[in-house]
Amino acid sequence: MDSANPISALLDAWIPGHGPAQLVFLFLSALIAGLARGFSGFGGALIFVPLAGAAVGPKIAPALLLVIDGVTTLGMVPDGWKRANRREVGTMLIGTLIGVPAGTTLLAVIDPTALRWLISVVVLFLLVFLISGWRYHGKPKTPLTIGVGALAGLFGGAAQLSGPPVVAYWLGGAIPPLTVRANLILYFALSTVISATAYIVGHLLTLDVLALALIAGPGYGLGVLAGSKLFGFASEGTFRRICFMLIAMAAIVSLPLFDALRP
Repeated sequence: MDSANPISALLDAWIPGHGPAQLVFLFLSALIAGLARGFSGFGGALIFVPLAGAAVGPKIAPALLLVIDGVTTLGMVPDGWKRANRREVGTMLIGTLIGVPAGTTLLAVIDPTALRWLISVVVLFLLVFLISGWRYHGKPKTPLTIGVGALAGLFGGAAQLSGPPVVAYWLGGAIPPLTVRANLILYFALSTVISATAYIVGHLLTLDVLALALIAGPGYGLGVLAGSKLFGFASEGTFRRICFMLIAMAAIVSLPLFDALRP
């Protein structure tokens, strides 16, 4: 080991190809994403995926988020299973089973630089969608539920950005709020299993991802915990606006155009 820089040598042996500055950037990205996720319940993926993609690569970032978010939210699954409308969740998952492999294929074959541009554009599009506040106010219909699941699966397989379509569909008021929350918890848990399977088959869930999860995971977990504690110190509207701003900044800062300004 090089005694002049033992930390860099250790990191290069453990996680080759990722320098200390990149790993610090990754940790901070996870921390900020976790803060948004913990306070408002949304925005974590929209912040983390573009920033982490810029630091460690756009093919690694979605799989990395899959691991750290899946582990962080695992404890919520039993209650979600008890309270959810499992038939409705199952119907949504039919579409997800179609969408995830398609999204995973895109993630595997698209050129990394083109993929980063695409992720940033999709994040900005989803941000506008969230800001608009649009919700589906009708009763869930089987063909539409499957279609939303397919779209969510496509976004989820390609970049773990499945949340906005599902949230907009189920939060329109036709389903009781407690059931909606349980549906979302159970859906995202089971869609994580589908995505993990697709990523393993596509050789995207690698040992490199698991090693990086040991760096990003604590930051994300601390962010989620701090965000949940901050819930009582600011209005939801104020924090939502902060989240929207962070999402926009993440999408812009992560563009390949600004690579020279980042570690």
